[in-house]
Amino acid sequence: MKAVQRQIARFRGIETKLLVTVLAIAGLLLVFGLIAEDVLEQSTPAFDRNIILWFRNPADLSDPIGPVWIEEAARDITALGSFAVLGILLFVVVSYLFLIGRHDAAWVMLVAVIGGVALNSLLKLGFNRPRPDLVAPTARIFTPSFPSGHAALSAITYLTIAALLGRTTQSRRLRLYVMCLAIILTFMVGVSRVYLGVHYPTDVLAGWCIGAAWALICWVAMTRLQQEGQVDPPQAS
Repeated sequence: MKAVQRQIARFRGIETKLLVTVLAIAGLLLVFGLIAEDVLEQSTPAFDRNIILWFRNPADLSDPIGPVWIEEAARDITALGSFAVLGILLFVVVSYLFLIGRHDAAWVMLVAVIGGVALNSLLKLGFNRPRPDLVAPTARIFTPSFPSGHAALSAITYLTIAALLGRTTQSRRLRLYVMCLAIILTFMVGVSRVYLGVHYPTDVLAGWCIGAAWALICWVAMTRLQQEGQVDPPQAS
C-alpha cells in the first residue's frame, strides 16, 4: 500500500511540474508575442536607443563604455552563443550521450538545438528587422536582427544541458547550481550582443523568450514520451 501511495505521490508531483512548465511556456510565448507586436508597430525605438546608448561613450558612440579589455571580454563571451561554439558543444554532448546509451537524451539535444536554429531562422526571415544603426557594431553580422540568434540558441543549448545534468543527481542544490550557471551564461551572451552594438535589447529579450520556451517544449515532449514508455525512462541516481 505504501508503495502504491508513493507511486501516486510521484505521479502527482510529475503532473504538477508539467503543469508549471506548460504555464511557463505560455508566459514566455506571451511575452515574445507582445515584444514582436511592439517591434512590428515600431513602438520600441526609445527603449532600444536608450539602452544601447547606455553602453556607449557619450563622447564617441563608436566606443563601448569601459576599458579595452572589457570589449575583448565581451567578444569572447558573445562567442559562447555562436554557431561554431554551440555546434562543437552539441557534438560533444550528443556523442557522449550516444556512447553511454542515453539515446533519448541525445535526441532531445539534437531536436532542441537544430529545431531551435530552424525556428529562429524562420522568425528572422519573417520579421526581417534591420540591425541597429545607432552605433558602429564591434562584431561582424550577417543576418536580420529579430530575434537574437545568440540569445535564443544559448538559452536552448545551455538550459537543455542543465536540465539533462539535473537528472543525474537527486541533490536540489546541485540542480539549482547547474541551472543557475546556464541562466548566467545565457544572460551574459545576450547582454554582450547589446554591448557590442549588434542587437537591439528587444531582439535579445525576444531571443531569450523563444529560446527558453522551445527548450521547455522539447523537455515536456520527452517527459510525456517517457511516461508513455516510448523512450527510456530517466536513470536512477
